[in-house]
Amino acid sequence: MTEAATVNARARVRQLTDLTTRLTARLSEESKAFEARRPHDAAATLAETQQLANVYRRESAQVKADPSVLAAAPASDRILLVQATEAFEAVLSRHARAVEAARIISEGLVKTIAAEVAGQRGAPSAYGASGHATQGDGRAVAFNRKA
Repeated sequence: MTEAATVNARARVRQLTDLTTRLTARLSEESKAFEARRPHDAAATLAETQQLANVYRRESAQVKADPSVLAAAPASDRILLVQATEAFEAVLSRHARAVEAARIISEGLVKTIAAEVAGQRGAPSAYGASGHATQGDGRAVAFNRKA
């Protein structure tokens, strides 16, 4: 390998390690916000997290397509990238659990509210004592099971 290839590979590995570390830190903070039942804190940084995640996805796809771009990097730099990736995967798993828990709680609240509204409306009756149709409650409640 040429010296230029080594320098380029080392720079690429360090760039990926830095990106992975930054994304890991961001997801860790969001996980803490979800676990503290403060999802609005996570929402404040959502745009930055999405941007980092998109860059990470593109970069990792490029490396997956051509792993030789990192081959010339020193082993110590590649080991740091592997360690950063392992930490990222652990935090990503924690983040996924926290988001799923928040989703389940939100859906439960919506179901409870919808059931309460439906219960307060009373049973509909089609006809009144005069033989005319009675006016029902004109409000509608829709529940979509997709989050």
